[in-house]
Amino acid sequence: MANYDWIVIGGGITGAALSYELARQGGSVLLLEKEALPPSATRYSYGGLAHWAGKTPLLKALGEEGIHRYRTLSEELEADIHFRELDLLLPIAPGYSVENVEADLADCRIPPQRISVETACELEPLLNPLALEGVLWARHGHIHPWLTTLAFQKAFQRLGGSLLLQTVTGLRRQGQQITGVETPTGCYGAAQVVVCAGGWTRALLRQAGIWAPIYFTHAESLELEPAEVRLRTIVMSAPVQRLELERQAGHPDRDPLWDKPGQEICPPILDVGILQFLDGSLRLGQISRALTDPQAEVDAAASEAQIRSQAERYLPAVAHLPGRWRHCLVAFSSDHHPLVGSLPGWEGLQLFSGFSNPLAIVPALARRFAQQAYGQADEWLPSLSPARFAGSSAAAPLPQG
Repeated sequence: MANYDWIVIGGGITGAALSYELARQGGSVLLLEKEALPPSATRYSYGGLAHWAGKTPLLKALGEEGIHRYRTLSEELEADIHFRELDLLLPIAPGYSVENVEADLADCRIPPQRISVETACELEPLLNPLALEGVLWARHGHIHPWLTTLAFQKAFQRLGGSLLLQTVTGLRRQGQQITGVETPTGCYGAAQVVVCAGGWTRALLRQAGIWAPIYFTHAESLELEPAEVRLRTIVMSAPVQRLELERQAGHPDRDPLWDKPGQEICPPILDVGILQFLDGSLRLGQISRALTDPQAEVDAAASEAQIRSQAERYLPAVAHLPGRWRHCLVAFSSDHHPLVGSLPGWEGLQLFSGFSNPLAIVPALARRFAQQAYGQADEWLPSLSPARFAGSSAAAPLPQG
């Protein structure tokens, strides 16, 4: 059985960035990903870098650190990640007041500014002015998420890291210690196993009899084919309703429901979002559903119609372009902060997951994680440890068998 210092489960943006940083520290690292192009949250991400949006001292610091890192990341990784900075327009969704949304965002690292409908339409001529009762503006970062992930993976391999396309079928466990992983073709051992499996993290841990305070939504969006029409901005309705859905779905009182099949923890929401990548393709979304079965089926045709209808309100020129419905799982915790570090009660097992909005902060956190693992104390990571939920009655390890 091959043995490593680290096994990282999940080759999306979180796992790829973390593997790269651990290899930079000199560790022997195995990165496991089940597919070359998995239908994951990274693959279907908008690619937005909301570095301005943090409200806590931690998220503000990581947002600032993250955007500075992205400005030189293509050079560091020796690959074009399509980094750019764009105008973000935040039209206020029906039923919300501009004043209340503006007040709610006032404590962000860089609070969005209110602009006139006329100014918004100058920035984005394709906007429908009749749909705009109020608009906020911010400067927003953007990358191509999958090109960035590939860049991390390739840089990781140049450092001597091993990338295998294998499905992790289980964790190897001796008592309360995780010693490696199992795949259909063999077993691999490691001093530390880090789960970076996003929305699949909870199911993987539960299969091994391990509880963690991590949940997931089913995210639905449309991937539109490259078009001649060109957007100048990113358009995202405000407020982001997904954050409230995550707060409700991750409430401790609802935790027992997450292990019952066929449950819908709370009603779905639709946050209107429209952006265009450099190749001309577009992303429209997104519906979020708190369904407890990671393989739950939803009505794709109905979802597509709903997304297109809401997108048409703001950008009628793009709402009916040809494309495909996409679906993935998005992990989250109940307090909007990721789970980074050792899981209480377990040796050899760490989490780097629960990022409901990962892109802006993952490279910074991955570097901090790796530096701390090799002896450099970090001021922020202790507050992200899963141990912050240790008081939950559900946190005790499950019995074997």
